[in-house]
Amino acid sequence: MSRFFDSTMSPWDALALTAGILAAAIIGSLIVRWILLFVLERVAARHGSVVASSLVARGKRLSRWFFPLLALSLALPGTPLSPRIMNPLVHAIGISLIVIAAWLVILSSKVVADVLTARYQVNVADNLLARKIGTQLVVLHRVVSVVVVLIALSIILMTFPAIRSIGTSLLASAGLAGLVIGVAMKPTISSLVAGIQIALTQPMRLDDVVIVEGEWGRIEEIQTTYVVVRIWDLRRLIVPLSYFIEHPFQNWTRTSSDLLGAVTLWVDYTVPVAELRDELQRIVRGNKLWKGDVCVLQVTDANERAMQIRALVDAHDSGQAWDLRCDIREKLIDFLQRHHPDGLPRLRGEFGVAAPEGQNPVGIGPGPSLGTEQA
Repeated sequence: MSRFFDSTMSPWDALALTAGILAAAIIGSLIVRWILLFVLERVAARHGSVVASSLVARGKRLSRWFFPLLALSLALPGTPLSPRIMNPLVHAIGISLIVIAAWLVILSSKVVADVLTARYQVNVADNLLARKIGTQLVVLHRVVSVVVVLIALSIILMTFPAIRSIGTSLLASAGLAGLVIGVAMKPTISSLVAGIQIALTQPMRLDDVVIVEGEWGRIEEIQTTYVVVRIWDLRRLIVPLSYFIEHPFQNWTRTSSDLLGAVTLWVDYTVPVAELRDELQRIVRGNKLWKGDVCVLQVTDANERAMQIRALVDAHDSGQAWDLRCDIREKLIDFLQRHHPDGLPRLRGEFGVAAPEGQNPVGIGPGPSLGTEQA
């Protein structure tokens, strides 16, 4: 046992001294951790501090490892351990502290996200700015996490002399290696670049209403490499992040959630348009889904059989616009059925009656026509 300790005292005394120093360091670090968490919890409860609440909620797991490891790294030089034991322990603790430091940076980005999310609430009527900030935070947090993990992994590998020498010997072929790695990681790199572009330019945000691949839905999640679109029937459409940079798509809430809704009807020429316009105004005035700015009814098309009437109204968002369109369509059809039952589109035609041999057929050529009109 004496080979494990570099001390003039007996091995058992050295072992007891080492165990006592390390145990005292761990216990002391846990006491410091408890005091800090207690203070932060009191501050969060008394002042409603979002920063303190986020630090307590997200830092509990990290602090269980950070404080003891930091205490061990400070206490190990004071123990009588021999260099053959001391050096591997210090190296292992150093690697652990690098991992925890990376974890701390990622946690700090989450705390910043919590603070800004609390300031900009999404569950309000006008949440455009909140969704903009939320999208930037989500995407940037993903990018920061990937970059921090890569940097931490590189630092850990550089702590091993053998790996560092191998890296030095491969420096001459770094160009070829970089080209191979770049080609192999092209999807990942393009997704990271697309994430940064989306965070800065924001062609879409969290909770935006979009039409992607012919599907109507809302942006539910923005991950590191893909986006989850919640379709109206609760299906989920998984789309690569780079899709929103490379392909066109519809965004119904890009600058505002306000939306125009159109209702199209084909009616007979006998329907009085002015009366139908008055009925539309009466319908929307009593409807809470109507925003109150746009209410227009126009004849937008006509052919040999019927005329096309379009009612145009506005709503606060796409969901309300859909419900308002359905309500207007039902009530306009009900109005036509009650007041103008003959106002539905008609199909007109003429039927000729075969004439005896040597005579002109009835309805064809000179002579009176017996054509009939059929609805």
